[in-house]
Amino acid sequence: MLLHFDKTSVPMKLVYQHSEELKNDPEQIALTQALTLNPAKPLLGLKGTYGLYGSTEWWANIEQRKMPLLFVSGIVRRAYVAGQDGGDENNSVDLLLTDSSMRSVGIYVNDKADIQLFRVGCQVELVYAMDEMKKQPAPDGNINYLEIALEMAVSLEPVTTFA
Repeated sequence: MLLHFDKTSVPMKLVYQHSEELKNDPEQIALTQALTLNPAKPLLGLKGTYGLYGSTEWWANIEQRKMPLLFVSGIVRRAYVAGQDGGDENNSVDLLLTDSSMRSVGIYVNDKADIQLFRVGCQVELVYAMDEMKKQPAPDGNINYLEIALEMAVSLEPVTTFA
């Protein structure tokens, strides 16, 4: 597990693990790997710098912190439905980060029942793998990454300040 809750002041629930999602959808791995390996699509998909998506090598590079990781921690200020076909359940939250900035993130859960845990005032912890895209550079001139949510946790009760 990449997220650690030993320093949080409130109980947290791990609601999403990408590894669990991939167990239930092996076709996602096959399709992503095929795009990486397709020379006819030189600007589409992942570059494969840290191994093919979902492979043992890919996971090892994440665990060993060779692949860049982005940790996000914040307090939910708004939960809402984003997108044209978002449905009835919230799928996004606006997080107030420790530096007082706001960041919108998707809600990731392995069990749909956990969506209701994302309430205003709850703390959210999230880690992304920063996997390099084939198309380089990013519009700002830096490395173009795909942020892949690996784990997400939410506090079981609202918090007053950051843990």
